[in-house]
Amino acid sequence: MNQNTPIIAGVAQTQHRIQELEGFIEPIDLMLRACQLAEADTNTRLLNQVQSVRVIRGIWPYQNPARYIAEQIGAQQTQCMGTMFGGNYNQVVVNDSAAAITRGELDLVLITGAEIGYSNSKAGRLNQTIEYRDLPGLYDRVLGQSQQPEHHDFERTKGIRQAIQVYPMYENAIRHCRGESIDQHLKRVSELWAGFSQVASGNPHAWLQDPFSAETIRTASARNRQISVPYTKLMNSNNAVDMGAALIMCSVAKARSLGIPESKWVYPYAGVEGNDHFSASVRDNFYSSPAIRLAGQRLFELTQTEPADLDYVDLYSCFPAAVQIAAQELGLPESSALTVTGGLTFAGGPLNNYVMHSIARTVELLRKDPHKKALVTANGGNLYKQAMAIYSGVPPASTFKRDNVQQQIDALPARTCLPEYQGRVTVESYTVMYDHLQPVIAHLSCLTESGQRVWANSQDQALMQAMTEQEFCGSAAKLGVNQDIQILS
Repeated sequence: MNQNTPIIAGVAQTQHRIQELEGFIEPIDLMLRACQLAEADTNTRLLNQVQSVRVIRGIWPYQNPARYIAEQIGAQQTQCMGTMFGGNYNQVVVNDSAAAITRGELDLVLITGAEIGYSNSKAGRLNQTIEYRDLPGLYDRVLGQSQQPEHHDFERTKGIRQAIQVYPMYENAIRHCRGESIDQHLKRVSELWAGFSQVASGNPHAWLQDPFSAETIRTASARNRQISVPYTKLMNSNNAVDMGAALIMCSVAKARSLGIPESKWVYPYAGVEGNDHFSASVRDNFYSSPAIRLAGQRLFELTQTEPADLDYVDLYSCFPAAVQIAAQELGLPESSALTVTGGLTFAGGPLNNYVMHSIARTVELLRKDPHKKALVTANGGNLYKQAMAIYSGVPPASTFKRDNVQQQIDALPARTCLPEYQGRVTVESYTVMYDHLQPVIAHLSCLTESGQRVWANSQDQALMQAMTEQEFCGSAAKLGVNQDIQILS
């Protein structure tokens, strides 16, 4: 085996559940705790030898938390690296680290991240502000191009600025594409999510370990309010968590020199990345992801793997639509186990850092069954930035490989989005957003007769109520002078 073969040698996940706001700890403290636990997981002392500290960007205000961590662990002359925003970057950083180790550029890497969404939520309810310490400085390297907005200008003009507004439209498009009734679709999706909840109940690191039934998940209630059509709160990512995680990666040679037991080693076989066309506004449709399809095909090719060969899978699960689309594109049946954690609703959704938890959990499982294979996928934005990798406890037949399918994706056609339009259109998809248990606005994606996309809003109470009960995808409509929408059939 090549001595530069990359492995994950240490993993850790941390939580902090507070009763009173005075008991909160900062994300940097969760990161540092996770790093120390990951070191303990390797059965040796090694943090002071780390060559690169890599931190996944969070919503905290720190400028260079990697430098602080390096100082605290006694690592001298260490590269400090950060990332842009995006849930894809956990896997991108692992891919980047594995490639650098394979090339002999690094032999010991520490990756970490954390969020305190639960503490921030509690502070907001109490009208208080959490104070963060000042961690100044610039990273030596930032992974990712300049930060792009998550939404097209024409989406923002219509007030569409959050994932909770876009993914429900993907979900309704999936329903229409599959020819399901509203009741059939809601039953199927809630059963899918109940399966995720069941997995979380067996995950010792999950935030919500009490299982939820499909009926509870799909039924709006005081504790499970309707967020959108068709999603209740229990179909949304749960960002109100205080969670951190850390991974330690190194070369086989470094692991041997440190005396890390081989029973701890898990191998990344290959990693692939690629971004779909930016924003829903220009996608061909709302029920597919060419980036996931092409990245998956390339990953399977590089690792000589078929979907049926996978023993463990964790698909990025911010919303049910993301899981359904990924499963479809990767050739995975929805009836199979598609998470090892329980997903972002039940295991916990610490914003950009979720996938570090899914990788850590995957490592734990592969250590118990080394001959098995696992797939982990990561998503950033509104089904936009994709990254994935295959792992196993058995050494790979060849060196780690990293690829990017962006050129193939960019060659695919994109739709034109119009700022406004007057005339006949077809409703492509829609959602109704709720506030204080009441429907407040409907967002509609419409296609002109020539296939251009245009966004529309409605606050007509009768229409919004009808949209909670009837199918409007595929309906003929008309946009007026003020972009008022009239459903024709």
